[in-house]
Amino acid sequence: MTDTPHHDVAGRGPVLLLVPGGAGHPMGLGPLTERLAARFTVVTYDPLGLAHGRLGHPVTEQRVADWSEGARRVLEAVLPEGGTASVFGTSSGGIAVLDLLARYPARLAHVVAHEPPCVTVLPDGAARRAELIEQLDGPGRPPAEGESATPTGVFLARVLRPFTAYAPAVTPPPGRLTIAAGAASRGQLLHGTAEFLAGRMGCAFTEFPGGHLGTLDHPVEFADSLVETLRSSPRTSA
Repeated sequence: MTDTPHHDVAGRGPVLLLVPGGAGHPMGLGPLTERLAARFTVVTYDPLGLAHGRLGHPVTEQRVADWSEGARRVLEAVLPEGGTASVFGTSSGGIAVLDLLARYPARLAHVVAHEPPCVTVLPDGAARRAELIEQLDGPGRPPAEGESATPTGVFLARVLRPFTAYAPAVTPPPGRLTIAAGAASRGQLLHGTAEFLAGRMGCAFTEFPGGHLGTLDHPVEFADSLVETLRSSPRTSA
């Protein structure tokens, strides 16, 4: 399909869709993907095509709904008729998979959202969002366009603000969602956000190895924890 968003496929087995954080560039996820590919057909979604030749091109302010719609189109391209997929997203990708579950639950077996920065759900969410943006988007932001563009620059300029304004509004189908946080993130804003969000949405909460970047810092242990989480869901096979 010529209009299918950019993605890569590795491994064999049940389909597992990965939605990276930041600006969606899958940089550094190779070890995690390799570990998961022993059990799954791992489909890594690159919503802006940054790993497929589009880094440096102009990028408009991103919408969560566009990322989830793109993820749906990827799943339609890779899933057999009537098939379902497990889905994992981290950080901004975690927000995208929450929206994917809200909009298109029929093709999803189980969704795991790792430290989605939905800080506006907190009682003092507006203030915490302002603090988070100020902390991340300080002076000297890397460029988002041109030859010197970086995925981090794209994230800060085009993804951070609209995505952190997102608040899930739909209660997920029972047993279909797990919200995760890094064990090393305890006491930090995004760990607390994940716990609060899981309670608000009435879904499972679990901890994975490492902190916010556990997918990069502890890829093998993180992958194994993800497999165990998916295996515990009655709708998935791993």
